[in-house]
Amino acid sequence: MMRNRLLALALAAFIVSIVVVGAAGASHSDSDGVREPTPVPAADGARTVTVTDDAGKTVTIRGIPQRIVSLAPSNTEILYALGLEDRIAAVTERCDYPPATDGKPKVGGFSTVNIERVIAIEPDLIFAAPANTEEVIDRLRSLGMTVVILDPQTIDDVLHDIELAGRATGQEEEALMLIDGLRKRIENVTEIAAESRAAHPSVAHVIWHDPLWISGARTFQDEVIRMAGGTNAFGSIDGWSIVSLEEFITTNPDYILVSSGSGMDRDEYDAIYNYIVHEPRLQRLDAVREGRIYVIDADVVSRGSPRIVDALEEVAGYLHPDTAGAGTPEAAGTAQSPGFGAIMLIGALFIVFLIRTRE
Repeated sequence: MMRNRLLALALAAFIVSIVVVGAAGASHSDSDGVREPTPVPAADGARTVTVTDDAGKTVTIRGIPQRIVSLAPSNTEILYALGLEDRIAAVTERCDYPPATDGKPKVGGFSTVNIERVIAIEPDLIFAAPANTEEVIDRLRSLGMTVVILDPQTIDDVLHDIELAGRATGQEEEALMLIDGLRKRIENVTEIAAESRAAHPSVAHVIWHDPLWISGARTFQDEVIRMAGGTNAFGSIDGWSIVSLEEFITTNPDYILVSSGSGMDRDEYDAIYNYIVHEPRLQRLDAVREGRIYVIDADVVSRGSPRIVDALEEVAGYLHPDTAGAGTPEAAGTAQSPGFGAIMLIGALFIVFLIRTRE
């Protein structure tokens, strides 16, 4: 029995991994933060900027970078939002937004960076992330490359990283304008949430359905739910975790958000949504009976990029539909795949689960 259970969970984890791999090219929504590229002069040797990245590393950037490589989808979205399209020399295969990334040279996967390809690009600045692995980052630095690590964990961190990226690339003014616009949108949502007659409804965010994976505390999804005026139905759980069907039923959330798409087949992109709607044992839930189940673009609500504010407005629109301008929720069924930060944690949690089960 134990072996069968482990095999079933292993299969589930594999399926969730496939969901993420299928993310490439799926995103579609426009972000207010994307600006036209700003012409800049050639690298100015007199300009020297020192920044402290999210890993606590002090990095000195000389001149205005002209050949930037981004090794994470969230980094890429920030750089494009700063108007740096013409100076982005390469991205990873998982950088799928905005659509213009399709035409950029690729330097391997998110966690499988091809160092030789990076070298061939001859970058003067690299924006990396912890998931690129310490080995890869150390190797790039040992080759004399300038590497800045971005690793936002909260919405405030995203705003900080926009400012950091702006300073590193000479786009300080663009960064301040972008941050100002995002802050105003955030304030608008929080004001709507504070004035709403709704009494902080409970909201569950489901990443996968077999088994049920949910978003707990200390996740972007948790912060989005709370800032939009809701209460995370699984806020007592840390990070992303599996919950039993019985626990989910007992919790009985007022609203259910489901990540979009299985990523395996376009005919199955509503797999999670369809499970929630049609599973007989879930029919007693208030959210199911009253039609409060919404599909949300998993990349938008998982990546530490300006689009996290899109997710905030969308969730606010679901929770406060009677308030004009609360958000612009899309109809359920627009499929995307879970963000990379989420899947990395899912994998880690699954490994821990297996280890504990065998003890």
